[in-house]
Amino acid sequence: MSTIAELTVPADEFALRRTLERLESLVVDVERVVAYDPDHLMPFVWLAGNEAEIAVLDDELHRDPSVESVTLLTDLGDERLYRMEWVDDVTVLLHVLTEEEATVLQATGEHSQWRLRILFPERDALSRTYEFATDQGFSLDIQRIHELDDDRYGRHGLTDAQHETLVRALERGYYEIPRHADMEELAADLGISHQALSERLRRAHKRLVEDAIELGPRE
Repeated sequence: MSTIAELTVPADEFALRRTLERLESLVVDVERVVAYDPDHLMPFVWLAGNEAEIAVLDDELHRDPSVESVTLLTDLGDERLYRMEWVDDVTVLLHVLTEEEATVLQATGEHSQWRLRILFPERDALSRTYEFATDQGFSLDIQRIHELDDDRYGRHGLTDAQHETLVRALERGYYEIPRHADMEELAADLGISHQALSERLRRAHKRLVEDAIELGPRE
């Protein structure tokens, strides 16, 4: 049975280690993870932060030792889309994680760590990958494991928190016209801040839209 695992790995063992350390509120979201092409691993990366961090972002990325090359593709003010090529130690970890025909569904970096959501063809493949990665010296931490058939919404790339938020928003009438509940009410109901709710909904909506329109490979 296919298994989805959510793993964390320190940024200093993976990508954008210097940038995440220096820009503390920066959030990194990989647009697409290509598992089997060594020349195009995690090529498209969104970075969002406050005004001060965005102002120095280009300089920080060019100084980051994990980045081989970087090209700005889109500038939306508070977030930017880059195309990146990585140094060898970043691609090595990705190859380790996808060696068992696994697929990285989601990769997000913030607060000096990365959270990876990976689909494995079977539970044993996850066990072998974890053992091999730790033997190679990588500090993987398994946060959550669930079988795909037991968590059908997982096929859309949603986290548990994102799924819970969408369900609560639907139940409270957030999507009705006019709305029966606003962002403040929904955030209070979930016990999170307005900003956290906004970011969670935005990421969840992005995952659902990508799944619905079936984005193809990008050049």
